[in-house]
Parts: sequence; C-alpha cells; structure tokens
Amino acid sequence: MKSVIYVLTALAVLGLALWAYQENYRTQEVLNETQRLQREIGAAQVRLSVLRAEWAYLNRPDRLRELADLNFESLGLLPMRPDQFGRVADIMFAVDPELPIVDGVDVSNFSDLGTLPPEQQP
Repeated sequence: MKSVIYVLTALAVLGLALWAYQENYRTQEVLNETQRLQREIGAAQVRLSVLRAEWAYLNRPDRLRELADLNFESLGLLPMRPDQFGRVADIMFAVDPELPIVDGVDVSNFSDLGTLPPEQQP
C-alpha cells in the first residue's frame, strides 16, 4: 500500500512540475509580447511626434500666406469682410420633438427641420 502512495505522490510531483514548466513558458511568452507591444507603442509615439512637428511646419502662417499668394488666381481667395459673418440668431438649431414650438412657430409637422414656413424664410 505504501508503494502505491509513493507512486501516486511521485506522479503528482511530476504532474505539478510539468504544469509549473508550462506556466513558466506561458509567462515568458506574455512578458515578451508585452515588451514587443511597449516597443511598438514607443515607436508609434515617436512617429506621432514627428507627424505633429511636420504638421506645425507645414501650417506656418508665412508658408500658407506664400502659397495663397502663389495660387491666388486659381483659388480666388479674398480677405474676409465684416459683412461675411452671420449672427447667432440666424442659425436654425435642431428642434427637440418634445417642444414643437420654436420662436412662436409650430414645427411638429415639418418633415425637414431646416425648412422654415414661407413667412419666416429669408
């Protein structure tokens, strides 16, 4: 009977050793994958910082002004005038269906929220 217990104990120890060995390799794989991902993240952050620097370089006001001057004829760009700006009151905001009245107008039956009744069209 003692020999059976010894054999079962030896098998249990071997089984646990095999399990620990496999867990060690899985842990090493996960650690290597984590390091690889950390390197990829670092490289992506470096690329992002380079792209941001390029974007800042390409969007310099003096460069954009020079490009606008070079392409003035094809673009037809003109300086902005104060009369080109609108007023906040001119903007049609989205209507809450729970509140069908907007500025005294019943909008509950409008199929297009951007449509104004004829008396309020500009």
